[in-house]
Amino acid sequence: MKLLVSAHEYSANTHLKSLLPYLPSDLELLGIFDKALGNPIADVQSLAVMGYVDALKKLHYFLKLAEEMVTLAAQADKVLLIDASGFNLPLAKKLKKKYPNKEIIYYILPEAWAWKRGRIRKLEERIDTLASILPFEKNYYSDSAPITYVGHPLLDQISQFKTSINPEINTLCFMPGSRKSIIRKLMPIFEETVSRLDIKALIVIPRHFSKEEIDTLYGTLTAFEVRYDARTALLESDFAFICKGTATLEASLIGTPFALVYKFAPLDYLLYRLLVRIPFIGLGNILLKADKNRVLHPELIQADVTAAKLIETMRCMDREQLYQDSLSLLHYLQHGSAKPTAQLILQPKKGLL
Repeated sequence: MKLLVSAHEYSANTHLKSLLPYLPSDLELLGIFDKALGNPIADVQSLAVMGYVDALKKLHYFLKLAEEMVTLAAQADKVLLIDASGFNLPLAKKLKKKYPNKEIIYYILPEAWAWKRGRIRKLEERIDTLASILPFEKNYYSDSAPITYVGHPLLDQISQFKTSINPEINTLCFMPGSRKSIIRKLMPIFEETVSRLDIKALIVIPRHFSKEEIDTLYGTLTAFEVRYDARTALLESDFAFICKGTATLEASLIGTPFALVYKFAPLDYLLYRLLVRIPFIGLGNILLKADKNRVLHPELIQADVTAAKLIETMRCMDREQLYQDSLSLLHYLQHGSAKPTAQLILQPKKGLL
């Protein structure tokens, strides 16, 4: 079996790796994915974009890459798109036009329920199998949509969870993410926060960063203990400050009390406020709001990202409530998504039986 894959980001490739044990051993991957999994047509690290402005700068490159994917699709039995809606949704249109009978599976769907809900109709038209990782997502689609809730991929990957909350905050974790521009914005604030506290401070750094990148982005790091494994650091910590992204949901599920912190570029923030229809950034908040109609964790953005505000938020938060809500979240998501998604990939396309 040959599978054309479009997996642009580190997280998408992590989820792709989780699928492989449930797929045939002779499966051949074509397309865009981590080079550790085969021979992709593009280096995943070269595809990273941060915000709307950066995406516009790389538009020509992505258009050319999409054409390469359409040509390569002729060799594939099926197509698997993972996340990255800005690239994958237009690609799906091109693929469906050229190969109307080739099955397209979309895993980790565009967050069309949050903004651009017109995309939902496009997804229903262009995608044969919609693999949803959010229990509430199907409510936004038509009754006839080919959408299935498959579970959440983080539940395939997280194996340890907190069993209780320390009444004292003795260890603090800082996670500025992997985007260099955001790290540069957050590190001075994190450093000031630590300087005002007498506490053990961890900082999580992506494994793929070189020593030169670490020195340039983070400085001396004398106030921090460096960690490279986010989940281990979260288990060790009594509280965390986390850049928006997958790590916030990891903390939500593990049960580590935390606050989301993020500083948009000015234009990106303006567009975000104009386009996004939901009041939260963190997926843990979005999920708990859908399930229990309450908020899981604080969100500090833009002017609220100051050392004083971070410390105040940490000290005022009801950490035990977050822990109890994390247990509710685990129950809501039910199970991992790798095996059910692999089963969707392997099943015959509907209408061909």
